[in-house]
Parts: sequence; C-alpha cells; structure tokens
Amino acid sequence: MSRVVTRRRTAAALVTAALLVPLAACGNDDKKDSGADKASDTPKANLTVLAASSLTDVFKKAGAVYEKEHPGTKVNFSFAGSQELAAQVREGAPADALVTADTKTMDGLAKADHGTPTVIAKNRLVIATGEGNPKKIGNLKDLTDAKLKVVLAAAEVPVGRYSKQVLDAQKLQVKPVSQEPNVRAVLTKVELGEADAGIVYKTDAATAPKKVDAIDIPDAQNAVASYPAATLKTSKNAKAAAAFVKWLSSPEAQKLLQGAGFQKP
Repeated sequence: MSRVVTRRRTAAALVTAALLVPLAACGNDDKKDSGADKASDTPKANLTVLAASSLTDVFKKAGAVYEKEHPGTKVNFSFAGSQELAAQVREGAPADALVTADTKTMDGLAKADHGTPTVIAKNRLVIATGEGNPKKIGNLKDLTDAKLKVVLAAAEVPVGRYSKQVLDAQKLQVKPVSQEPNVRAVLTKVELGEADAGIVYKTDAATAPKKVDAIDIPDAQNAVASYPAATLKTSKNAKAAAAFVKWLSSPEAQKLLQGAGFQKP
C-alpha cells in the first residue's frame, strides 16, 4: 500500500514541476521586458535636424553615437546660420527638430512651429587669427586698426549679433572687410588667410588648432551664447524627435558637447 502512495506522490510532483516550468519561463521573460533599455522603446525613424553651424563637428559625432545606441534610427543634420534655419522652418521645410545658437532666433518663431525649447549648451566668443598670430592681436581694441582685414558675421546671424554687442559695449568701431552668413564662413576666411582676424565662437576656433590661434576675450567683455533645442510641430516622427532632443541633455551627450568646448547649459 505504501508503494502505491509513493508512486502517486511522485507522479503528482512530476506533473506540478511540468506545470511550473512554463510559468517560470514567463517570469523570466517579464524580467527581460522590464529590464529592456530605453533605447528599445524609441521608435525607429529617419530624423532631420536643423542645427546651427557652430554645432557641425560635435553633432556629427553625437549623431553617430545616437544611431549606435538606437538601431534603426538615422539622424540627418542640416547645418546653417540660425537665421537661415528659422527661415526654413517658416517656409515649412520638412524637418523634425531645430537647434539654434541663440534663444532670440528660437523665440522669434511662432509657438505653433515648435515645442518647448531646452537649452543644451552655452558658448563664448574668441578672436580668431592666423596661426602664430602674425599681426600680434591681443584684444578687441586691436581690431579697430584700419590696417587689419577683419571679418565678422552679419548682424542678423547670432554670432554677428553677439560680436556687435561686445564691440558696442566697449565703444569700439570695427569696419569689417566682409560680413559672413555664419560663423564657419568667418572661420574659413581666417583659415585661408583672406582675413587677419575674425570673431567666432570658442568651439569653432578649437576645430582648427593648426590653422588659427584663439585670443580669449575677458568674461567681463564677452557674451554668452545659449543653444536651445526643440522639436518641430510639423515633424512626422514626433516621438522619435522628442527622444533625440531629450537625449541632448543626457550625461553622454553633455560629455561630447563639453569635450568640444561648449559650456554647461
């Protein structure tokens, strides 16, 4: 009789174990799902981001990092002066996000054009000269020398507006030989020797260390540029665009920006 009972108990135990195996498997799946990284929750998309020229180098690196972390997502950048980017938004250019080099340009767009902006970085101005600073330029006042060929960005461009702001504050009159459409055009003129000096962002001068020298402008005489980022209301990839804009404030993105010379937001 005891053998029969033992056999029945053994059979019952085997049945119970068999039933518990799939339940355990389901439990493991649940753990895997709950532990999935956030990147897997981001919709795959082909994003177009309009970005200020001064972000060219660092955003190319940031885009590559983002794409690696978010398989299936492609980030395409269109770089230009902030005022040109704003004009594209007003004209309905197909894009998903916008990053300008100043808050004024972003704020100048209708609220119906973009979401709530988030400042992702800040920047400062420097004087860019030819390598070795052959004209021995040491400060803003030196730029008033009529013998120097100085280039500035146009006044409607953020860096041009900042440049005018700092020069006016010091009551200095500089007559540029040309006014460029964006900060990279100013830097290129100096790199090629077509200008003796120009006012650019610190981060732009840092991209050409073997071609230009950067002369610091004291903080008391300088201007701080803020870079706001926002999604565009016309985006067909709203959730993916929002995820990218949010990522720009992440520790990883901030490390890239600050490594390129940008300041904390």
